[in-house]
Amino acid sequence: MTACGSVEHVPITAETEGVWNHFFVYPMSWLLIYVAELFNGSYGLAIVLVTIVVRLALLPLVLKQQKSTRALQTLRPEMEKLQNKYKEATKKDPKKQQEMQKELFSLYQQHGVNPMAGCLPLFVQLPVMMAFYFAIMRTEQIALHTFLWFDLGNPDPLYLLPLIAGATTFMQVRMTAAQLNDQMKIMMYIMPVMIIVAGMTLPSALSLYWVVGNIFMIVQTYFTVTRFEQQTAQVSKT
Repeated sequence: MTACGSVEHVPITAETEGVWNHFFVYPMSWLLIYVAELFNGSYGLAIVLVTIVVRLALLPLVLKQQKSTRALQTLRPEMEKLQNKYKEATKKDPKKQQEMQKELFSLYQQHGVNPMAGCLPLFVQLPVMMAFYFAIMRTEQIALHTFLWFDLGNPDPLYLLPLIAGATTFMQVRMTAAQLNDQMKIMMYIMPVMIIVAGMTLPSALSLYWVVGNIFMIVQTYFTVTRFEQQTAQVSKT
Protein backbone atom coordinates (compact mmCIF):
# COMPACT_ATOMS: atom_id res chain seq x y z
CA MET A 1 0.00 0.00 0.00
CA THR A 2 2.88 2.37 0.81
CA ALA A 3 4.45 1.71 -2.57
CA CYS A 4 1.16 2.34 -4.36
CA GLY A 5 0.66 5.57 -2.45
CA SER A 6 4.09 6.85 -3.47
CA VAL A 7 3.54 5.96 -7.13
CA GLU A 8 0.24 7.87 -7.15
CA HIS A 9 2.10 11.14 -6.48
CA VAL A 10 4.89 10.66 -9.04
CA PRO A 11 4.03 12.95 -12.00
CA ILE A 12 3.28 11.11 -15.23
CA THR A 13 5.04 12.26 -18.42
CA ALA A 14 5.91 10.86 -21.83
CA GLU A 15 9.32 9.88 -20.42
CA THR A 16 7.91 7.87 -17.51
CA GLU A 17 9.10 4.29 -17.83
CA GLY A 18 7.08 1.10 -17.53
CA VAL A 19 4.48 -0.62 -19.68
CA TRP A 20 1.61 0.39 -17.36
CA ASN A 21 2.72 4.02 -17.22
CA HIS A 22 3.59 4.40 -20.90
CA PHE A 23 0.68 2.57 -22.54
CA PHE A 24 -2.13 3.05 -20.03
CA VAL A 25 -1.70 5.97 -17.61
CA TYR A 26 0.12 8.46 -19.86
CA PRO A 27 -2.39 8.26 -22.78
CA MET A 28 -5.18 9.08 -20.31
CA SER A 29 -3.15 11.96 -18.88
CA TRP A 30 -2.43 13.26 -22.40
CA LEU A 31 -6.15 13.11 -23.23
CA LEU A 32 -7.04 15.08 -20.10
CA ILE A 33 -4.48 17.78 -20.94
CA TYR A 34 -5.59 17.91 -24.59
CA VAL A 35 -9.29 18.31 -23.71
CA ALA A 36 -8.46 20.92 -21.03
CA GLU A 37 -6.54 22.98 -23.57
CA LEU A 38 -9.55 22.88 -25.90
CA PHE A 39 -11.63 24.49 -23.14
CA ASN A 40 -9.31 27.30 -22.04
CA GLY A 41 -7.38 25.19 -19.54
CA SER A 42 -10.43 23.96 -17.60
CA TYR A 43 -9.18 20.70 -16.12
CA GLY A 44 -12.39 20.24 -14.15
CA LEU A 45 -14.40 20.29 -17.36
CA ALA A 46 -11.82 17.98 -18.94
CA ILE A 47 -12.36 15.44 -16.15
CA VAL A 48 -16.13 15.63 -16.67
CA LEU A 49 -15.93 15.22 -20.46
CA VAL A 50 -13.26 12.52 -20.52
CA THR A 51 -15.11 10.55 -17.85
CA ILE A 52 -18.23 10.56 -20.03
CA VAL A 53 -16.24 9.65 -23.16
CA VAL A 54 -14.50 6.74 -21.40
CA ARG A 55 -17.81 5.47 -20.01
CA LEU A 56 -19.42 5.67 -23.46
CA ALA A 57 -16.47 3.79 -24.99
CA LEU A 58 -16.89 1.02 -22.40
CA LEU A 59 -20.68 0.88 -22.78
CA PRO A 60 -20.70 -1.93 -25.41
CA LEU A 61 -18.67 -4.11 -23.03
CA VAL A 62 -21.05 -3.29 -20.16
CA LEU A 63 -24.06 -4.24 -22.29
CA LYS A 64 -22.39 -7.51 -23.26
CA GLN A 65 -21.69 -8.28 -19.61
CA GLN A 66 -25.30 -7.53 -18.63
CA LYS A 67 -26.60 -9.71 -21.47
CA SER A 68 -24.52 -12.61 -20.19
CA THR A 69 -25.73 -12.00 -16.62
CA ARG A 70 -29.38 -12.05 -17.73
CA ALA A 71 -28.83 -15.28 -19.67
CA LEU A 72 -27.37 -16.95 -16.58
CA GLN A 73 -30.25 -15.66 -14.45
CA THR A 74 -32.71 -17.23 -16.89
CA LEU A 75 -30.95 -20.57 -16.49
CA ARG A 76 -30.68 -20.32 -12.71
CA PRO A 77 -33.77 -22.50 -11.94
CA GLU A 78 -32.43 -25.32 -14.14
CA MET A 79 -28.94 -24.91 -12.70
CA GLU A 80 -30.31 -25.19 -9.17
CA LYS A 81 -32.20 -28.36 -10.13
CA LEU A 82 -28.96 -29.93 -11.35
CA GLN A 83 -27.11 -28.88 -8.20
CA ASN A 84 -29.85 -30.32 -5.99
CA LYS A 85 -29.86 -33.50 -8.05
CA TYR A 86 -26.16 -34.10 -7.41
CA LYS A 87 -25.97 -32.47 -3.98
CA GLU A 88 -25.74 -35.66 -1.91
CA ALA A 89 -24.07 -37.76 -4.60
CA THR A 90 -21.06 -35.46 -4.99
CA LYS A 91 -20.26 -35.82 -1.29
CA LYS A 92 -19.92 -39.60 -1.62
CA ASP A 93 -18.58 -39.90 -5.16
CA PRO A 94 -16.23 -37.21 -6.60
CA LYS A 95 -16.97 -38.51 -10.11
CA LYS A 96 -20.52 -37.24 -9.74
CA GLN A 97 -19.09 -33.72 -9.60
CA GLN A 98 -17.68 -34.24 -13.08
CA GLU A 99 -21.03 -35.54 -14.30
CA MET A 100 -22.76 -32.46 -12.91
CA GLN A 101 -20.23 -30.19 -14.65
CA LYS A 102 -20.85 -32.01 -17.95
CA GLU A 103 -24.61 -31.54 -17.60
CA LEU A 104 -24.13 -27.88 -16.76
CA PHE A 105 -21.90 -27.42 -19.80
CA SER A 106 -24.50 -29.14 -21.95
CA LEU A 107 -27.16 -26.81 -20.54
CA TYR A 108 -25.02 -23.78 -21.44
CA GLN A 109 -24.49 -25.08 -24.98
CA GLN A 110 -28.17 -25.84 -25.42
CA HIS A 111 -29.11 -22.23 -24.63
CA GLY A 112 -26.07 -20.62 -26.25
CA VAL A 113 -24.73 -19.25 -22.96
CA ASN A 114 -21.05 -18.70 -22.19
CA PRO A 115 -20.60 -18.42 -18.40
CA MET A 116 -17.24 -16.67 -18.90
CA ALA A 117 -18.64 -14.03 -21.27
CA GLY A 118 -19.58 -11.80 -18.35
CA CYS A 119 -16.04 -11.85 -16.95
CA LEU A 120 -14.09 -10.98 -20.10
CA PRO A 121 -15.55 -7.45 -20.52
CA LEU A 122 -14.70 -6.77 -16.88
CA PHE A 123 -11.03 -7.58 -17.52
CA VAL A 124 -11.01 -4.87 -20.19
CA GLN A 125 -12.91 -2.27 -18.18
CA LEU A 126 -10.83 -2.47 -15.00
CA PRO A 127 -7.42 -1.52 -16.52
CA VAL A 128 -9.01 1.41 -18.37
CA MET A 129 -10.73 2.79 -15.28
CA MET A 130 -7.63 2.25 -13.12
CA ALA A 131 -5.46 4.01 -15.71
CA PHE A 132 -7.86 6.97 -15.72
CA TYR A 133 -7.80 7.11 -11.91
CA PHE A 134 -3.99 7.21 -11.82
CA ALA A 135 -3.90 9.73 -14.68
CA ILE A 136 -6.01 12.14 -12.60
CA MET A 137 -3.79 11.61 -9.56
CA ARG A 138 -0.51 11.97 -11.45
CA THR A 139 -1.18 14.77 -13.93
CA GLU A 140 0.58 17.78 -12.39
CA GLN A 141 -1.47 20.41 -14.21
CA ILE A 142 -4.72 19.23 -12.60
CA ALA A 143 -3.55 20.01 -9.06
CA LEU A 144 -2.75 23.59 -10.07
CA HIS A 145 -6.26 24.50 -11.23
CA THR A 146 -9.64 25.23 -9.71
CA PHE A 147 -13.14 24.26 -10.82
CA LEU A 148 -16.40 25.71 -9.50
CA TRP A 149 -15.79 26.34 -5.78
CA PHE A 150 -12.88 23.94 -5.13
CA ASP A 151 -9.19 23.42 -5.86
CA LEU A 152 -8.74 20.24 -7.89
CA GLY A 153 -5.51 19.43 -6.03
CA ASN A 154 -7.02 19.68 -2.53
CA PRO A 155 -9.98 18.13 -0.70
CA ASP A 156 -13.29 19.96 -1.05
CA PRO A 157 -13.38 22.43 1.89
CA LEU A 158 -17.20 22.24 2.02
CA TYR A 159 -17.26 18.42 1.79
CA LEU A 160 -20.10 18.70 -0.75
CA LEU A 161 -18.36 16.64 -3.45
CA PRO A 162 -17.57 13.69 -1.13
CA LEU A 163 -21.16 13.67 0.15
CA ILE A 164 -22.57 13.79 -3.38
CA ALA A 165 -20.13 11.06 -4.42
CA GLY A 166 -21.29 8.88 -1.50
CA ALA A 167 -24.98 9.51 -2.21
CA THR A 168 -24.66 8.74 -5.92
CA THR A 169 -22.63 5.61 -5.12
CA PHE A 170 -25.46 4.40 -2.87
CA MET A 171 -28.07 5.15 -5.56
CA GLN A 172 -26.09 3.35 -8.24
CA VAL A 173 -25.53 0.21 -6.16
CA ARG A 174 -29.13 0.31 -4.88
CA MET A 175 -30.44 0.16 -8.44
CA THR A 176 -28.66 -3.16 -9.00
CA ALA A 177 -29.47 -4.60 -5.55
CA ALA A 178 -31.81 -7.18 -7.04
CA GLN A 179 -28.86 -8.77 -8.86
CA LEU A 180 -26.70 -8.97 -5.73
CA ASN A 181 -26.53 -11.69 -3.11
CA ASP A 182 -26.93 -10.91 0.59
CA GLN A 183 -23.19 -10.56 1.18
CA MET A 184 -22.75 -8.14 -1.72
CA LYS A 185 -25.74 -6.09 -0.56
CA ILE A 186 -23.72 -5.14 2.52
CA MET A 187 -21.39 -3.27 0.18
CA MET A 188 -24.33 -1.04 -0.71
CA TYR A 189 -23.86 0.60 2.69
CA ILE A 190 -20.11 0.22 3.11
CA MET A 191 -19.02 1.62 -0.27
CA PRO A 192 -20.69 5.05 0.10
CA VAL A 193 -19.07 5.52 3.51
CA MET A 194 -15.66 4.59 2.09
CA ILE A 195 -16.13 7.02 -0.79
CA ILE A 196 -17.12 9.86 1.56
CA VAL A 197 -14.15 9.28 3.87
CA ALA A 198 -11.75 9.03 0.92
CA GLY A 199 -13.23 12.13 -0.68
CA MET A 200 -12.61 14.16 2.46
CA THR A 201 -8.88 13.44 2.33
CA LEU A 202 -8.07 13.01 -1.38
CA PRO A 203 -7.92 15.73 -4.08
CA SER A 204 -11.29 17.08 -5.24
CA ALA A 205 -10.42 15.99 -8.79
CA LEU A 206 -11.07 12.40 -7.74
CA SER A 207 -14.37 13.25 -6.03
CA LEU A 208 -15.44 15.05 -9.22
CA TYR A 209 -14.53 11.95 -11.23
CA TRP A 210 -16.55 9.73 -8.88
CA VAL A 211 -19.60 12.01 -9.02
CA VAL A 212 -19.64 12.21 -12.83
CA GLY A 213 -18.98 8.48 -13.19
CA ASN A 214 -21.74 7.62 -10.71
CA ILE A 215 -24.30 9.87 -12.41
CA PHE A 216 -23.43 8.27 -15.76
CA MET A 217 -23.81 4.80 -14.21
CA ILE A 218 -27.18 5.74 -12.66
CA VAL A 219 -28.53 6.84 -16.05
CA GLN A 220 -27.00 3.80 -17.74
CA THR A 221 -28.41 1.42 -15.14
CA TYR A 222 -31.88 2.94 -15.46
CA PHE A 223 -32.03 2.39 -19.22
CA THR A 224 -30.22 -0.96 -19.38
CA VAL A 225 -31.38 -2.66 -16.16
CA THR A 226 -34.32 -0.93 -14.45
CA ARG A 227 -36.40 -0.32 -17.58
CA PHE A 228 -35.58 -3.79 -18.87
CA GLU A 229 -36.81 -5.36 -15.63
CA GLN A 230 -39.97 -3.23 -15.72
CA GLN A 231 -40.72 -4.26 -19.30
CA THR A 232 -40.05 -7.91 -18.47
CA ALA A 233 -42.41 -7.72 -15.48
CA GLN A 234 -45.16 -6.18 -17.65
CA VAL A 235 -44.77 -8.89 -20.28
CA SER A 236 -44.96 -11.66 -17.65
CA LYS A 237 -48.18 -10.15 -16.24
CA THR A 238 -49.83 -10.12 -19.67
